[in-house]
Amino acid sequence: MLQIEGWKRVLIWATVVAGLILALPNGFYTRVEGHNDAAQAIELGADTPENQSALAQWPTWMPSSLVNLGLDLRGGAHLLAEVQVADVYASRMEASWPEIRDALRPERNTVGTIRLQQSAPDELRVRISEESGMQRALQIVRSLAVPVQTLTGVGANDIEVRADGTNVIVVTLSDAEKLASDERTVQQSLEIVRRRIDEVGTREPTIQRQGADRILIQVPGIGSAAELKAIIGTTAQLTFNPVVSRTADPDQSPGLGNKLVPSLDEPGQFYVIESAPVVTGEDLVDAQPAFDQNGNPAVNFRFNTSGARSFGDYTAENIGSPFAIVLDDEVVSAPVIQSHIPGGSGIITGNFDVEESTNLAVLLRAGALPAELTFLEERTIGPELGQDSIDAGKVATMVAFAAVLVFMFLSYGLFGIFANIALIVNIGLIFGLLSLIGATLTLPGIAGIVLTVGMAVDANVLIFERIREELKSARGPARAIELGYEKALSAILDANITTFITAVILFAMGSGPVRGFAITLGLGIMTSVFTAIFVTRLLLVMWFERRRPKTIEV
Repeated sequence: MLQIEGWKRVLIWATVVAGLILALPNGFYTRVEGHNDAAQAIELGADTPENQSALAQWPTWMPSSLVNLGLDLRGGAHLLAEVQVADVYASRMEASWPEIRDALRPERNTVGTIRLQQSAPDELRVRISEESGMQRALQIVRSLAVPVQTLTGVGANDIEVRADGTNVIVVTLSDAEKLASDERTVQQSLEIVRRRIDEVGTREPTIQRQGADRILIQVPGIGSAAELKAIIGTTAQLTFNPVVSRTADPDQSPGLGNKLVPSLDEPGQFYVIESAPVVTGEDLVDAQPAFDQNGNPAVNFRFNTSGARSFGDYTAENIGSPFAIVLDDEVVSAPVIQSHIPGGSGIITGNFDVEESTNLAVLLRAGALPAELTFLEERTIGPELGQDSIDAGKVATMVAFAAVLVFMFLSYGLFGIFANIALIVNIGLIFGLLSLIGATLTLPGIAGIVLTVGMAVDANVLIFERIREELKSARGPARAIELGYEKALSAILDANITTFITAVILFAMGSGPVRGFAITLGLGIMTSVFTAIFVTRLLLVMWFERRRPKTIEV
């Protein structure tokens, strides 16, 4: 018998209503740039007549998630950045000097005095005064080498040590360590850029590696490429360095192993600090905006276990000495260590306002870029191009939609009308699902929707043609409709499952526009199968129960 249980009917209609409600916000208001929440966008854009009306009518309990628009539709910023991986070599060599110095100190009777020489950026030169102790010094420094961890296991050592003359030790990074360092630097830069962009709440950015040392960054909805560069280009490198002296002379020579940096909030004042930090921002696990004891904006920070241990040991051994908190080669403050600080937490005070302290906390939480980013390509894509694409996509969708509606009506009459109703529901369900999962609609995504419009009636065509075949066999109307759905079901599932598998592969293997197409294609397949098998059939059953026709024409 041609029938559908009551609970199934309720479930089908509930699914349809839920999908249409989820899709409703996308056509309810004028989009406010940079916001993908309907209620928020309506409120922010309440100065327009359309949004004044929408704000008064929009129920707070209704869903308000919207379909995200991609860079090609919404406009935004496009950057191609190159990671200066060689910068890390110099930092690594600089950081190794205290370790080498401390390792050689117990052997002073053998190697004599230990001095750091002026070196190239990618090497470290250490002079000893006793030429007879050269072999012992080389042995000690070589013992500091660590095997490089690679994907295939343990490789060569990370440093190479050689003698230059009779009393100079030269330390350089090995080729294996440089390759591993390059890979780490690019991956770390990629992750930090992603975290910084995520911190400011930008929706659906495209951040991916290109080649050996380049990163492609595309962020929809951001005002300009300069704004995007300001977000990701700030180094925010925090270090804690011992203070050697304070001076007002900007030309003072700091000496080997030291550097001269200006004070952030005291113009004309400079500090000579040791180049090798005691603790760096890499040891930070948290940073939050706060207020100091005087009510001024500040930033609370907390170290991880190793950072807390180093910080605690240094403060215990240097009570009464100044200690510089350095941010991007500027001394934020240089307090005198009053007591042992074992907890691994502290506060950064300075000449901040609330916004600056909040931004600083964001940058510190995201971490410091390990190397400088050089922007090779930058473009700001205006929303006008996106609006043209949206308008063209609307025209294409409406033309395809109208053509399919007319074809189905002319081919199948009343049954074609039922299929057309299901097609309208299908489009609503696609946008409802896109809104629910927060997917990004791109220009290829619009192409996927247009394709879905054409494909959505395939299942109904198979069913209706099968019903025609059953009617020719002198079946009754109810039995013909029932057999039409039963016998067409396997063909419908086979065709759509294979297409859905293709969409999944496109999504998994592709990126950017390919994924946008795969998302709308995959969702369209699911909704079209649902509307063909359940919605159209329910409409037919409800009509048949009401009219009880003796004959039908398909």
